[in-house]
Amino acid sequence: MVIFADVTGIAWKPLSEHMCMCMFMGTKTITIMDDAYELLEKKKMGGESFSEEIRRLFGQKRKKSFREFAGAWKDMDGKDAKAIYRGIELARKSLNRGLAAKKVTA
Repeated sequence: MVIFADVTGIAWKPLSEHMCMCMFMGTKTITIMDDAYELLEKKKMGGESFSEEIRRLFGQKRKKSFREFAGAWKDMDGKDAKAIYRGIELARKSLNRGLAAKKVTA
């Protein structure tokens, strides 16, 4: 879809041969330090504008993929791993007791 913009900053999006939708697209100029710019530039996806990147990074919260957690516990020692495993076991037993009380099988 083609969006036309004129010198006033008004964007025109064609809806059909005979209709256009006018969108007023305001802009702001921000000043950031070089290191912050480099961080943004590294995270930018191909063909993405900085505005699109900022919306992607800071816009609506998105559900995280389980892949984003891969390796998160790689440096965990055995003591911490056992504590997490024990917490999972306790939560599972508690859930099973609650389900059994309601006569639901898991």
